[in-house]
Amino acid sequence: MRVIGTAGHVDHGKSTLVEALTGIHPDRLKEEREREMTIDLGFAWLTLPNGEEVGIVDVPGHRDFIENMLSGIGGIDAALLVIAADEGIMPQTREHLAILDLLQVQSGFIVLNKIDLVDDGDWLDLVEEDIRQALIGTILESAPIVRVSARKRDGIQEVLQALSACLQESPARLDLGRPRLPIDRVFTIQGFGTVVTGTLIDGQLKHGDEVVILPRGSKGRVRGLQTHRQKEAVAVPGSRTAVNISGVNLDDVMRGDVLAHPNDYKPTGRLDVQFKLLSDASKSIKHNMSFKLFLGATEVVARARLMGVEELKPGEEGWLQLETTDKVVAVRNDRYILRRLSPGETLGGGYVIDPHPKGRHKRFVPETLQRFQTLAKGTPTEIFLQAVNHLGVAQYREVVARASLDELSAQQAFDTLVESGQVLIFQAGEVSDDNFTTISKEALLVGKVFWDQFQIKLLDAIGEYHQANPLKRGMPKEELKSRLRSLPRFYNIALDKLVFHDLVKEDGPLVALPSHHIKFSEQQQRQIDGLFTQFKTNEFSPPSVKECQNQVGEQVYAALVDMSLLIQVSADVVFSQAGYENMVEGIKSLIRTNGEITAAQVRDYFHTSRKYALALLEHLDSIGLTIREGDTRHLRNPAN
Repeated sequence: MRVIGTAGHVDHGKSTLVEALTGIHPDRLKEEREREMTIDLGFAWLTLPNGEEVGIVDVPGHRDFIENMLSGIGGIDAALLVIAADEGIMPQTREHLAILDLLQVQSGFIVLNKIDLVDDGDWLDLVEEDIRQALIGTILESAPIVRVSARKRDGIQEVLQALSACLQESPARLDLGRPRLPIDRVFTIQGFGTVVTGTLIDGQLKHGDEVVILPRGSKGRVRGLQTHRQKEAVAVPGSRTAVNISGVNLDDVMRGDVLAHPNDYKPTGRLDVQFKLLSDASKSIKHNMSFKLFLGATEVVARARLMGVEELKPGEEGWLQLETTDKVVAVRNDRYILRRLSPGETLGGGYVIDPHPKGRHKRFVPETLQRFQTLAKGTPTEIFLQAVNHLGVAQYREVVARASLDELSAQQAFDTLVESGQVLIFQAGEVSDDNFTTISKEALLVGKVFWDQFQIKLLDAIGEYHQANPLKRGMPKEELKSRLRSLPRFYNIALDKLVFHDLVKEDGPLVALPSHHIKFSEQQQRQIDGLFTQFKTNEFSPPSVKECQNQVGEQVYAALVDMSLLIQVSADVVFSQAGYENMVEGIKSLIRTNGEITAAQVRDYFHTSRKYALALLEHLDSIGLTIREGDTRHLRNPAN
């Protein structure tokens, strides 16, 4: 299903032509019919002789309503530029032609209407020649011209044939499975509720789908779908679609909003774009000027940051970073128009190269300008790599969506980049460097440059931690993750890969560099030796935690505990590793012999005090070795 747009001067008979083609008068408003002037968007439809259904958007022709025209012309597949034979090319016709050229409407033709008002055949030839001159250098330069009298229905069959021919040459709509409907009309129907219309782009809508209205975020569900007033279970890309939404009030949506599936699109307030200033623009544009931005059905004010140059003169092209007053929804390659705020004038337009730049660019950085060039003119492989590098870590579908590539081009680019090692695949449970022929939906893609930088950052963070904490066995994994600000899932897979390659060693909740070992100074070692002499002398009644800390220092004491050379069992009681192990084995032996044990029995058996005996038993309860019943303990698992 395709959509065509009719454009031209107000007096050139567009609405009459649409009615002759379809039987539907596109002017909906009473004022439009009384004034015989299209003010707002009009809609009609027809079935071509080849059976293809076509929607028609009839846009206003008068200069006062050019901005209404822009809200509806962005989604068309072909254009019918209507010119009156008795008047020829008008200034407004030239502006419409410039807009069609900027939007790169890929096909169309010219309808020379009202030929019944011209008796002189030579005059018609002159008008056609004038039209041909105006079309030079535009996207319609080679388009056919069909002579018509819409009022008398002469030439209507020729229009239908020309329309069939140009639509066959028009490229198919890109379908990445992410439907979006730029909304150009909103109304209510009693008993049904809110209805929105637009041309569906990039995906299908189905009855019952959850939807969101962007950028405002209102959520609802598809209650019904219509195309050309026929109920549909599924709306396909390129079709004029009416969507009845439940859960969304009329006040929750307006023209210019976008209907989409939740989480498919993220509104943005900043766009990197290619821009062409029309050769007949009245003035140059300079840095930080503000304009009206028309994108899809959206109209917002945007400030243009001029990149790489101080000024763009009429006829020149360049790069802009647009900052919008209200957020918009855009993807790479979306076309747009800029108009002067006042007085109204179409200045130029172009296409989006990055809908989500990471921030405000410095204006004269060569690397940034080269990146623009790659995004605008690069191969699918280059564009896919740019998307991966920009996202840092992303799933395959997220990269494809950002790159706006068709399925075949995306797959070929992906295969090329993985084979060359420029893109790496990270999958849960996989730590080798193999290139996977198939990847799971949850697999993460990472650019080689990003991965190299991530490794350096991670290893440096651990190294800095060792330097600041030389007496600690390693860095807590959670602290490292927090410092790196990494996606939790990617962090876990990445860390596993580094451990697999012996770049990092893992010790329970800690990580360390393989070269890291706790080393004590000569003075510290003497203090430690003195402390352990006391532990040997009083193995079951050793110094308290506080006494240990006073003798060797809190940091050295913490290191000894971290290395398991000392085992702290309570806030005040600590044993040497040997003493602890001897006592644990002794307690287990006593329980096996007697069936149970008391704190008094432990005290007497080890010739220690109740403080030490009770602290150790409570510790063994806490780690699950023993279980307390009244004043006695049993082994939780007798097999131990």
